[in-house]
Amino acid sequence: MLDSKYVREHVEEVKKNCALRHANVDVDAFVKVDAERLSLMQEVESLRAERNVIANEMASVKEKGDREPLIAKGKRLKEDISEKEANLAELEGEWNSLLVRMPNLSHPSVPEGESDKDNVEVRKVGKVRKVESSLNHLQLAEKHDLIDFERGAKVSGAKFYFLKGKLAILEQALIRYGIDFAVREGFEMLTTPDLAKEEVLVAKGFLPRGPEKQIYYVEGEDLALVGTSEITVLGYHMNETLAAEELPKKYVAFSHCFRTEAGAYGRESFGLYRVHQFSKVEMFAFSKPEQSEAIHFEFLRLEEEFWKSLEIPYRVVDCASGDLSGSDYRRFDIEAWMFGKGESGEYGEVTSTSDCWDYQSRGLSIKYASKDGEKGFVHTLNGTVVATPRAMIAILENHQQEDGSIKIPAVLVPYCGFDKIG
Repeated sequence: MLDSKYVREHVEEVKKNCALRHANVDVDAFVKVDAERLSLMQEVESLRAERNVIANEMASVKEKGDREPLIAKGKRLKEDISEKEANLAELEGEWNSLLVRMPNLSHPSVPEGESDKDNVEVRKVGKVRKVESSLNHLQLAEKHDLIDFERGAKVSGAKFYFLKGKLAILEQALIRYGIDFAVREGFEMLTTPDLAKEEVLVAKGFLPRGPEKQIYYVEGEDLALVGTSEITVLGYHMNETLAAEELPKKYVAFSHCFRTEAGAYGRESFGLYRVHQFSKVEMFAFSKPEQSEAIHFEFLRLEEEFWKSLEIPYRVVDCASGDLSGSDYRRFDIEAWMFGKGESGEYGEVTSTSDCWDYQSRGLSIKYASKDGEKGFVHTLNGTVVATPRAMIAILENHQQEDGSIKIPAVLVPYCGFDKIG
């Protein structure tokens, strides 16, 4: 969440940023509630101080008759404090509800725009192959008996699936290669829980309940299935103060991911492109403020190296204000070429990397402190190494051969134990 003091002192800037990010939040209402909250907090503190004075006076009075007026006054103060604390708790709920709906501030270089259609291309890498009569990933999967959506729906519902044979092995190869790739770069490996508490989801930037929710909740529990290991790794250091000398802390995490994909329809949900469950390898970093921008570009560099190693043509885009999630300060996406996307092939998102500044750490009280007294909230960053469904789409479609077989990228052959499908 944003610093409430910053909102208080930069109201017009925050309003403009909310408008650019299409955030449905009343900043003026927050400022009003914030002022009432601060005033009431001061009243409560003043009454508590007065009650302490009464308590001290009572301790020094020996005659019972002289204590009775003090007892009566203390009782009235206790009732006043109780009433005002109840009012303050109600205000706190409204205050917090408005604050968590405000998106992060935006990097000065973020392009203004309504949606991903306004993302700005930074560069294209790799050449799209010419394939006569190219097939999409579902046609290739049917040809080689690799995916079973029908039985997935029978067992779990629409947009669930079984991977079969060599494609199931290819998914595991992608996971292990992604982990090895990041560990070689100095990241510490984590496997994370697949469930998280709501407070961690909200700090991440999700507002999970409502008609557009993307979260599967566990009924009767304050728990939800995570949509990315970014959530659980973020919570790893919640309510901790990290030694500044040990920053940045860089982790790579594997998790299963679950998303309802509410509101996802049409071509964007074609085949494996949008599904309810998938596997992902994710990078995450906790840093000092002055380190975060450099780490953000490091994450982008590593993502590009990964996709180059898979021999997949891709492009990098700088995401527009209307395409940023609530916690993003800035985000870059990598979009891989997919023959089956759109009418005649398009680039489709396969990874993203975000610098979230102190937006997430403020909500979970993740701080840093140095030996010489420097302290503050850490900055958090995330970057996808590989989300397996879209990686499999890109490999199947870009490495299809004229005879219908699929060549396995050379870096994955040692992990697969075979060099082609078909």
